[in-house]
Amino acid sequence: MKKKKKKSGRRRRGIYILPNLFTSASLFSGFFAIVAAMDGRFEAAAVAIIISAVLDGLDGRIARLTNTTTQFGVEYDSLADLIAFGVAPGILAFQWALKPFGRLGWLASFMFVICGALRLARFNVQKTHEDASYFKGLPIPAAASFVAAMILFIESWDGDLQIRSALIIAMFYTLSFLMVSTLHYYSFKKIDIHNKKPFNVLLSVILVSLIIAYAPKTVIFLILSAYVISGPVITFYRLFRRLPLRKAKSSAVREAEAGEETTAKRADV
Repeated sequence: MKKKKKKSGRRRRGIYILPNLFTSASLFSGFFAIVAAMDGRFEAAAVAIIISAVLDGLDGRIARLTNTTTQFGVEYDSLADLIAFGVAPGILAFQWALKPFGRLGWLASFMFVICGALRLARFNVQKTHEDASYFKGLPIPAAASFVAAMILFIESWDGDLQIRSALIIAMFYTLSFLMVSTLHYYSFKKIDIHNKKPFNVLLSVILVSLIIAYAPKTVIFLILSAYVISGPVITFYRLFRRLPLRKAKSSAVREAEAGEETTAKRADV
């Protein structure tokens, strides 16, 4: 009996390797994006950030599927996310388009980093009290992936550098606001891949994959743009949907109060 207790104690103090390997791979990909951006290889850096986002999504799902979620993994994942999705896209965007703005440019990059850090800290504190179906604020991996996809999409343009820089700096401040906002974004955490799905779901996944393979830069940018816009749409839709309920409740209360008054009058008579 004592030996079993010792083994269980060791198991609690140990570190699960599989999910943390994916987190380490995500961190490595983010660090590579920083190095590539400093060398002027902007497309390679953008691709590395998107790969890091995919790995970041896999480590959490693997931890939940294998029941290997630990506090160490949560803290390690947050630190890796800050580097891969905060520092890396900030440096990439500054090197790619924000240098002409000087102080305003690197302040925009720093705004993105600090808002991402605040977003991660708030998520770690409030995740046990929030609805698992939605994120509060734009997730930092989605914001970083959108920056990377936008750079890949615009890289082929031969337009004016000042116009491109103005677009990036405006987008950076917008993304920073969305990360620290209270807008609701769908989390995709409740999608169950184990249960059987209709044939149409498989067909849809195959068609979307083929479309992405045909024009990856354009399609990925459009998908991420739709996700960024979905936050305000979902939030306003949920607020609008609650208005009729409140009105119906208030009218029902009025009818009940009117009925009570009529009963009281009859009793007096």
